[in-house]
Amino acid sequence: MAKNPTNSSSNKKKLKQQAKQDSEDVNGDPEIWASFDQSFKQVQSVLDRNRVLIQQVNDNHQSKIPHNMIENVALIQELNGNISKVVSLYSDLSSNFSTAFHNDDEQPKNSD
Repeated sequence: MAKNPTNSSSNKKKLKQQAKQDSEDVNGDPEIWASFDQSFKQVQSVLDRNRVLIQQVNDNHQSKIPHNMIENVALIQELNGNISKVVSLYSDLSSNFSTAFHNDDEQPKNSD
């Protein structure tokens, strides 16, 4: 059964309108958004480092050189620590996000 392109286009327009409405409904505190941005940058930095570590571990493993295999222990330990760091950063982000929007709900709305 073929998809109806008109229906798909209509759905995309509705989603864009809803996203625009949602963004207009949020009273953005620039400090809060800057904090979220900084947190996401920290997460991305750790994930980028993990990508490099995983590549190093793979290269060392493929080389089958004993010294490189031993080096993998430290690399994998660093990876493990970084994964814990990402979990913690996301947990903090979630908590901060919930707090920010809970506080926003408590603020009186301006009726223009």
